[in-house]
Amino acid sequence: MASTEERIRALVDANLNIEGRSEGQPLTPDLNIIDAGVSSTDVVAFWRLVCEEFGIDISAEEFAELLTPSDLIAYLDAHSG
Repeated sequence: MASTEERIRALVDANLNIEGRSEGQPLTPDLNIIDAGVSSTDVVAFWRLVCEEFGIDISAEEFAELLTPSDLIAYLDAHSG
């Protein structure tokens, strides 16, 4: 099974355009996706995809605190089964 990081990278590659990053490149752990040029509409869509992919409910308030790959991956590793 793919690691959490690999799964998040696949979701990012398929759904987000991050300034300065090509598909398949490693994710910059502390880069906030809002700061990387991702629109709020795309962030909301990504939040829904993450919840669906990992079978977890993350509130909008919680997700707003998880906008870097390292924070999101740590949260998912701690809360998904």
